[in-house]
Amino acid sequence: MKALLFDFDGTLLDTNELIIQTFMHVLEERFPGQYSPKDCINFIGPSLYETFEQLTPDEVEDMVEKYRLWNQTHHDELVTEFDGVVPTLEQLKEQGIRMAIVSTKRRDTIEKGLNLMGAKHLFEFWIGLDDVKNVKPHPEPVLLAIEKLGVEKEDVMMIGDNYHDIEAGKNAGVKSAGVAWSLKGEEFLMQYNPDYMLQHISDLLTIVKES
Repeated sequence: MKALLFDFDGTLLDTNELIIQTFMHVLEERFPGQYSPKDCINFIGPSLYETFEQLTPDEVEDMVEKYRLWNQTHHDELVTEFDGVVPTLEQLKEQGIRMAIVSTKRRDTIEKGLNLMGAKHLFEFWIGLDDVKNVKPHPEPVLLAIEKLGVEKEDVMMIGDNYHDIEAGKNAGVKSAGVAWSLKGEEFLMQYNPDYMLQHISDLLTIVKES
């Protein structure tokens, strides 16, 4: 394995509480009493546009803007790092593994999280919502990352906490890995048959040696 593509939210940085609270803020204002934090778990993974096209088809831009404003304001106070992420990424980089991020977030928001983690230097680039026409599970963002890296598909793995990540990897013809710390749970992800299931981020150190 020569290259690893990572989802960001819920995979490298624990943004689950931030996302849930942001959705609750904007939905409670628009639909008082109709949504619970548990309902909001279902909105983790798809792009904001996809979610609000289903919830408020006539107010998509307005709702996305409200979401982003509250999310940006409360970002740093509500996110936390998953155990062992930065040390593991540093070891992978030392071993010559090439790494990039493939997310459905905007690039500036990804960068905000990377700066908070002190991990920006570990990735060659990050692909966000604003870089593609089609987001995961469409293969476009993964294929774009492969093109930018200049590597063969058989040397690449897509890693994430949602089925969009696993399916995007499969659709692009690369290996895929789910993360057991996904808010949706390991059992949920296993339905999509990832090639690997990481119990801890450090599992990647073994996988790259054996593959």
